[in-house]
Amino acid sequence: MTSSTEATASHVHVAVIGSGFAGIAMAIRLLGDGERDFVVFERASDVGGTWRDNTYPGCACDVPSNLYSFSFAPYPDWSRRYAPQTEILAYLRDVARRFGVLPHVRFSHEVRTATWDDAEGIWRLETSGGPWTATFVVSGQGPLSTPKWPDLPGLHDFGGELMHSARWNHAYDLAGKRVAVIGTGASAIQFVPAIQPRVAHLTVFQRSAPWIVPRGDRAFTSNERRAFRSLPITQRLSRAAIFLKHERDGLGFWEPRLEPYVRSIAARHLKAQVRDASLRAKLTPNYRIGCKRILVSDDYYPALQQPNVSLVTEPIERVTKGGVVTANGTLHEVDAMLCGTGFEVATMPFARLFRGKDGRTLAQTWASGPEAYLGTTVANFPNLFLLLGPNVLLGHNSVLYMMEAQVAYVAACLQHARREHLQAFDVRPEAQRTYNDALQARFERSAWSARHCASWYLDEHGRNVTLWPDFALSFRRRLRAFDPAAYQWRLRVRPYAPREARRSSKT
Repeated sequence: MTSSTEATASHVHVAVIGSGFAGIAMAIRLLGDGERDFVVFERASDVGGTWRDNTYPGCACDVPSNLYSFSFAPYPDWSRRYAPQTEILAYLRDVARRFGVLPHVRFSHEVRTATWDDAEGIWRLETSGGPWTATFVVSGQGPLSTPKWPDLPGLHDFGGELMHSARWNHAYDLAGKRVAVIGTGASAIQFVPAIQPRVAHLTVFQRSAPWIVPRGDRAFTSNERRAFRSLPITQRLSRAAIFLKHERDGLGFWEPRLEPYVRSIAARHLKAQVRDASLRAKLTPNYRIGCKRILVSDDYYPALQQPNVSLVTEPIERVTKGGVVTANGTLHEVDAMLCGTGFEVATMPFARLFRGKDGRTLAQTWASGPEAYLGTTVANFPNLFLLLGPNVLLGHNSVLYMMEAQVAYVAACLQHARREHLQAFDVRPEAQRTYNDALQARFERSAWSARHCASWYLDEHGRNVTLWPDFALSFRRRLRAFDPAAYQWRLRVRPYAPREARRSSKT
């Protein structure tokens, strides 16, 4: 007997979760391959992912604009070398519209659970907009989606304004306020210079100093934008040059003999911008460069030296209703507390949504640490693809390059399944194990090993489950050819019929 949930569930061949860069890229590739039987589930009312949600003052990309964009959709009219958040969001909206993605997006559809039905060979999804089923699921939720709050006693007892950089409250006016900043990561070094001129006093609490390299940001000239429009090859050459420079600089992170070269760039930048020796000592990291995320900024150090800014390196003991108490007993009274403490990356919160063929969730499967084959597929989770999954992010180059490689790999898998009349696939555990053993061994000599520092790249066991420990080019080469021998396959019982040829499941 058919349950009411089964009777009312709509079915699609491919379900894509998320409409940030990854989800939009996957949808465009599906359309390009002739696939029309798919939907993109988006929990919000607009596309954009992290670039929709992060709107803090000064928010911008830390990868040059000509590289931080789709290779198949260059944009010649970036206003600056490093695009601000508003332009990146406008770019994503425009690309989704131009390539015909929007008709496939189901807005305000948050995917709450996704359970593999092994008997039927489909995924059963519960969304805020109702139940769905799908033959294949592509998770494009992204690693920068769930804010991470600092683990401080009394944090939520604070009596003033408390906000996270990823959930900025623009209705709260910081002008004339005493403001505390918790965290000195990528978000904080952007919003600190942006808000410093407006606040009465800014107290920056630093647990560990970040390595910072020059940004070299500037506006593109009208001649440059004109050249990008009329001679697109000029923008492609710019993109290639930026990419290759980043690849070269990455050598210093996995080859110890070259590490001093990269460190010298950051050290010279610090010395040039901070003349006071005692302050410079506080701002000098005590770990190998690259171990934590390297930041790019020209205005963070100058902002810290303004008369209304204090840098506090004493550990925080607790938060009270009126402010922050440090380990030396000092109470720093503030009106607002801004947390630039990043995201839940290593724990990958989306893993709680998926339940595989053995009945366990992906989070339970990853209890000993997240891992996937090629960062894309996971044993016991058939027909599921992860975009920007474990060990796909980069510490030296544009992650969009990696994501496009994954999208091409997913497309090749779907084409193979269609061509060979296959219902389901599941990566072989031994293929996943061999791949990850080799990958983890690669970290031993790199800056990203746990022996150099603690960072959000690492899981609770000290394994780096976040970064790819090699050239971005090598990742693309690895994913260039789809490898069906790494998977177990199930033949399709009934021939695949496109949506228009199928009868409604609501009958």
